[in-house]
Amino acid sequence: MQRNRVIVTVMNYSTKDVTLYAVFINDILKYYEDKKEDFKPLFDMVTNVDLSQPFNKVPIQLYNEMCAWIETELGKFNLIVVGRKIGETAYQGMVENKLIQKGATPLQVMEGLVIVAREMIQDPERRGWEIVMHTKNSITMRRTQTFNRNLQLGLLDGMIRKSGVGGVKVDYSKTIGNGAEHDEYLITWI
Repeated sequence: MQRNRVIVTVMNYSTKDVTLYAVFINDILKYYEDKKEDFKPLFDMVTNVDLSQPFNKVPIQLYNEMCAWIETELGKFNLIVVGRKIGETAYQGMVENKLIQKGATPLQVMEGLVIVAREMIQDPERRGWEIVMHTKNSITMRRTQTFNRNLQLGLLDGMIRKSGVGGVKVDYSKTIGNGAEHDEYLITWI
């Protein structure tokens, strides 16, 4: 008799040798550019980083530190709003690069996100996003990369709304804080 083996993976928080493109850092900064002096510590974090070209590689740890500063100093909701705007920008980028078509279904948008994360983040472990399950009106996404969990809540919301569906809600279905191996996000719409 053969038994099925279940492989359980635990969230890997290592950022060693993980980079992402400068465009991600610039996406965060552009929302605070108008009041740069009020957010000086955030801009000070990138003083010695070359952000002049969107595809310059930057340590993901810097991205994570910037998100942590926003969450601590400005609040979780502020970070979710930034994530929502970044999600809208990411959606537009996927359309412009013909990864998805304008009017793509929520599932097509999330399939695009999986590909974008894999290509735009240089990670020897190939972490990013996984689609756990989907139905006609829902998708469960698993975050396997060290991205800030609350920024990603906003990112998913912003991306799904661009697909044109209504009644969008994004919430955690599983959290590391409650003992899960990974954060999972339940996205629903009408």
